Amino acid sequence: MNALHLNGNDLTLEAVREVATDRRPVLLAADAREAVNRARAVVDEIVRSNTLAYAITTGVGKLSDVRIAGDQIRELQVNLVRSHAAGVGEPLSPAETRAMMLLRANSLSKGYSGVRGVVIDTLCEMLNRGVTPFVPSQGSVGASGDLAPLAHLALALIGEGECVDAAGARIASGDALKRAQIKPVVLEAKESISLINGTQGMLAVGTLALLAAEILVDSADVLGGLCCDALKGTDTAFDERIHKARPHSGQMKTAANLRKMLEGSQIRESHRECGRVQDAYSLRCIPQVHGAVRDTLTHCREVFEIEANSAVDNPLVFITDAQNSVGDVVSGGNFHGEPLAFALDFLGIALSALAGISERRIERLVNPALSEGLPPFLAQGAGLNSGFMMPQVTAAALVSENKVLAHPASVDSITTSGNKEDYVSMGMTAAIKLKRIVENTRNVLAIEAMAVAQAIDFLAPLKSSKRGQSAHAAIRSVCPTVEKDRAMYKDFARIAELIGSGKLAEIIR
Repeated sequence: MNALHLNGNDLTLEAVREVATDRRPVLLAADAREAVNRARAVVDEIVRSNTLAYAITTGVGKLSDVRIAGDQIRELQVNLVRSHAAGVGEPLSPAETRAMMLLRANSLSKGYSGVRGVVIDTLCEMLNRGVTPFVPSQGSVGASGDLAPLAHLALALIGEGECVDAAGARIASGDALKRAQIKPVVLEAKESISLINGTQGMLAVGTLALLAAEILVDSADVLGGLCCDALKGTDTAFDERIHKARPHSGQMKTAANLRKMLEGSQIRESHRECGRVQDAYSLRCIPQVHGAVRDTLTHCREVFEIEANSAVDNPLVFITDAQNSVGDVVSGGNFHGEPLAFALDFLGIALSALAGISERRIERLVNPALSEGLPPFLAQGAGLNSGFMMPQVTAAALVSENKVLAHPASVDSITTSGNKEDYVSMGMTAAIKLKRIVENTRNVLAIEAMAVAQAIDFLAPLKSSKRGQSAHAAIRSVCPTVEKDRAMYKDFARIAELIGSGKLAEIIR
């Protein structure tokens, strides 16, 4: 792939994925380097003149009234990184860490942070040469940004702490940089606070979760349409006129997808004159529920895209006279994660609903009182075989777990830093639990996929629509029909991987 040129202004979420998972190369754009150099000149002038400026010639947080000067400035940089690298718990995945590195480099590239270009260049080289810091996932309260996770990133940048190699083993950062022929950075004034002060931890986790969620909602439309067919539902509820009368964009999109999924289905035609007027909500209201999820994802994408191209450290440098290296260093609160925390919580709530309505469709497929003539629990020889009795229980367990995880983290706050940082976002907590919700939702959809493929098998020789047949074939490519009871957990894992790859979503994209 062509190299991604960072300028702090136009990074897309898709580009984040390309760098994080596909290893697209990255470098600092030439025009951005000029902006970075101008801001750095202002910082250098403040140090030279020993002017009072937060985090440049003072300590940070509650210690901002402590004056720092001379050789202590460089010592302060190392001390800040070391002291703030206080994370615990399971590490972020390599993809999440790489996304965090990219997002941090892009934010610094805007030219408001006052770092030298070499700091951004080194982050880019670490990405390009596969040097991935070890970053524990716990320890951030979401303001002053994700201090602990970002400090672990910065620790690797200066050759300390640990990295994760290609095999997943933890190695000393100094060794990792040496192998990659990257020189550790010796941090100068303000550079440590610019590296550790920001929202890139929660944003990295949230961005990858959002991209996965966009695949899930398209996959859910495919499976919802197939379920409607298997349960001999009506497509009347997807009539375009209904949705134009309530024109939420997500609702209209899902209704259109469902019409595509049922177009030309022999199964649908076989019961068109059955006399049933309308279906249960889990079928009839798929456009309204899936559509609301879609609209939530759209909102969250907008928030994340703005944040990905924002300056989120403190203080910020604003140029007033570039020729004489004069500028204002202004303290504020752009590091506060509240905009992201709300979006991350909202995304978790939406995906919990997506999993919830999927589980209700699974129940209708397996429950003989609801399944429109399908065998009890989709079992051949029900009684001797239990069929899909327990998969529905598993789906129910995952859905109920999501309900607990969907409790918003952002309604909480806890005071830190000697009461200086007295209202925080808990955005990283929202991001970490969102990861579990995404995984749970994918597994619920995998169970629905396996169940609906089994139901379609029972309706032969009648066929679903062309798109329905494509979905059925995709599922069957990784999971054979259940002719008698077998352990299904490997089937679920393969189907979940199929869904995560986007192959089901592609059917209606």
